[in-house]
Parts: sequence; C-alpha cells; structure tokens
Amino acid sequence: MRVVAVVLAAGASRRLGRPKQDVLYEGETLLARATRIAHEVADEVIVVDRAANPNADEGMASSIRAGVERAGNDVRILFLLCDQPRITADHLRALIAIDAPIAATGYAGIAGVPAIFAPRFIPELLALRGDRGARSIMERHRGEVRVVMFEDAAFDIDEPQNA
Repeated sequence: MRVVAVVLAAGASRRLGRPKQDVLYEGETLLARATRIAHEVADEVIVVDRAANPNADEGMASSIRAGVERAGNDVRILFLLCDQPRITADHLRALIAIDAPIAATGYAGIAGVPAIFAPRFIPELLALRGDRGARSIMERHRGEVRVVMFEDAAFDIDEPQNA
C-alpha cells in the first residue's frame, strides 16, 4: 500500500519568535530536512505550510485535515513535524515496516509523531478539531497502536535556546 508523508509545517512559531521552518540545523532548514527525509521513505510527500493551510491559526488539526484531504483515500498517512530535526529516515522506515493500524514514535513517556495511520482512520483524521493533533485517535484506539521507541524525537525546536 502507498505511503503518503504529510509534513506539518504551518505553525506560527510563537514561542520561537521567528518561523521555525527556516531555522538552520546542520546546514539545512528544518523544513528542507523534514521534507528530504520524508522523500526517502514515502511514495508521495505533502508539505502543509501556511500557504497550503490558510486556516492554520485554528490549530494543528486544521493542518492534519489539509494534508489528509490532499493525500487521498487508499493510502497509509505518515505524519511528521518539521521541528524534530533528529528524526531519521531509518526511524520512519521502522514505523512503516510495522504495518500496524497505527504506528507511533515513543519518547518522553508518550506515543506521538512521527506516526503512521492506516486508511480506515482517514474519517477520524478529517474530523479532528483544535490544537491537539491526532493523539485523541491514538488514545481511542490504544490497543491498535504499536510504538517504536526513538528518544531523540523529544528534541524539537520550539524555544530560542534550541534553535
């Protein structure tokens, strides 16, 4: 089954004080890095930035919906954030290889993104609202979630001291 990666990059970067998508990490912008890694593992990559999601101020759910709407129906959807620069293509491949209904990244005591969802979750992804992301779906279907540990996913660029 095809895998479509959705790079979520429409956040306003309020805590950082400048667009995190443009922050350099090891000589590459965060957005370019996330997109490059996604291209290494997915059949198609969709970047949801503020241009692709004019409703970004509604919260992360609006970006998820924008990506899912462009991805189509009979695909597995892999979500990743542009502000987790230590994510690797090998980790994304491990999530894809599990072939579980939902495979999520385990770090800092949570199951979160990157995460991949089977096609049957598309209606629930399209119904999301607010700024909570897809965690509510993972909680509702806890028994179907498989976790791949990757503690480096906890490092993200949200605060000026991390940039």
